Amino acid sequence: MHAGRESARSGSGDAALTGSPDARASAAASPDEGSRDGTDPAGASRAGSGAPEAPAAITQGTITVARALELPALRRGLPEVLVAGDRLSRPVRWAHAGETPNIASLLKGGELLLTTGLGLGPRPAEQRAFVRTLAERDIAALVVELGSRFTTLPAAVVDTARSHGLPLVQLHREVPFVAVTEEIHTEIVNEHYALLRRAEEVHRRCTQALLRGGGVPEILRLLAAFAGNPVFLETPDGLLLYAAGPGPAAQPGTADPLQVWDGLRAQRADRRPEPPAGSVVADVPGGGPGGGPGAVRARLTVLPVARPLAAVHRIAAERTADLLAVVLLQARQEEELAARGRGDFLTDLAEERIEPADAPAQARVLGFRPPGDGPLLPMVMRVGSGLPGAGPAGAPGESWAALAHAVHEELSAVGAPVLMGVRLPEGRMPLLVGLRDAAERGAVADRVAAALRAGVARAWPERAGSRPPVVVVGVAGDWAAVGAELRHAAEAANAAQGLADRPWHDVRRTEVDVLLWRLREHGDLAAFVDRVIGPLLAHDRTARPPLIPTLEAYLAHAGRKAETARELHLNRQTLYDRLARIARLLGSDLEDPQTVLALGLALQARRHVQ
Repeated sequence: MHAGRESARSGSGDAALTGSPDARASAAASPDEGSRDGTDPAGASRAGSGAPEAPAAITQGTITVARALELPALRRGLPEVLVAGDRLSRPVRWAHAGETPNIASLLKGGELLLTTGLGLGPRPAEQRAFVRTLAERDIAALVVELGSRFTTLPAAVVDTARSHGLPLVQLHREVPFVAVTEEIHTEIVNEHYALLRRAEEVHRRCTQALLRGGGVPEILRLLAAFAGNPVFLETPDGLLLYAAGPGPAAQPGTADPLQVWDGLRAQRADRRPEPPAGSVVADVPGGGPGGGPGAVRARLTVLPVARPLAAVHRIAAERTADLLAVVLLQARQEEELAARGRGDFLTDLAEERIEPADAPAQARVLGFRPPGDGPLLPMVMRVGSGLPGAGPAGAPGESWAALAHAVHEELSAVGAPVLMGVRLPEGRMPLLVGLRDAAERGAVADRVAAALRAGVARAWPERAGSRPPVVVVGVAGDWAAVGAELRHAAEAANAAQGLADRPWHDVRRTEVDVLLWRLREHGDLAAFVDRVIGPLLAHDRTARPPLIPTLEAYLAHAGRKAETARELHLNRQTLYDRLARIARLLGSDLEDPQTVLALGLALQARRHVQ
């Protein structure tokens, strides 16, 4: 053993070594100084190897065991593959040299371990344990140099490696381990640079496509062509947004990406949520529900349908996902701006700042084309206070962008032309819906209201069930009448805040609430409430059971005591006692029509003056 060899080996596998991009080319051009009889010692085994597996996390480049054995530094040692020659395609994450018996505890997996065998131990049991722990650590290969410790590897070592499928290589000639690790590490670094260059080329082409005005579909087509496999962009909950194949669907051997997606969806239906093995999945960050740090906007998936995927495809997918995040954010911001523009138009129409004769042309510019001369249905959704990330009136921000996007997608399936706007200061969404005739008002209102509520649930799931939106449907009319109806529907949406939740409120049933809402700032309204039901309110602040719910149910059922008792789950005598107590507190006759009218108005007005 030549001088300095042990010190050269000690810790040589722990230093990060770099090499020039040309190192691989120069190494491949070096003469094969150590081959015996002019043959490749690893050739027969490598010929039958499969494609290398991509590592779970891409942090650096990798090479295979077969490639490492071809490097000049190892070939000088005359390597001979003894075991697992069909597994030389395993990736080598790093090279390490060591002689301690417990070397396995220092490894992370994926290493090519170089040793002279000093740590193997003299007894077969120790040798088997040494090899077994390395296999359990999942190293790439064990390379033992003959001469210093062994002239022939013990049967215990060979048999244990074979039983665990661990590639075992013996070197017939002494080589400096430091030269081997340097060469392997240089190859790994060069491979990593090559991966980055290939991924960078895809990123560059995608960026150029965006600068030319391309969008998400073109970016996905470029990635699919690079990977040679279909690519899918889906929402975090599995809704397909876009799909792209590696080439024309008519091209022989090209799978239709939508058929592939149907297969994946069927697999998920069988309670197998994860994509097939060997797939590449990358999260598209930003702007998911909640919109906070780490939120996922979408998910990019590449499936290995036509060919296996490698590390470079994962790198390219991750870079493409970052690019898509910017594209989707820009699209969402543009969509929000467009929604604000439509909201401004609808507000101007409601405030009579647009002549009815000019309104149809302006609406067409905004993409609204109602059918023929059919009536226009005004609707308003109020999502005022308690918004996530918003002030009481709905501060602009990511929440509104997400809502505009989700509502726009839901409205696309209602089967009627819809012009939807956003009014941030008032916290509402005004809409115009084109009807074929007035008779379909109720059916169309059902579909549009359901789409609006579904959009809110998608964009702000934390609001579901707690503060549902208020949807008001106005009276359908032509362009001359719809502006005033839209303004009235907006007022009704404000007045309906606090009413019992329902899919939508008919504006014709909210007239009293609208009137009371307009009077909410007048002191006379508060005085009226206090004069009519003040004693009852004072009672409920200090006594139990409260009597206001009993009075509300009694009036809602037009004085029918049996129905009132059923709704309140009371027996009749208990209800009679409560009604008598209410009459005594108010000094009123609950059978008198004028008293009933005043009580009903006071109960409605109470919501607006509290």
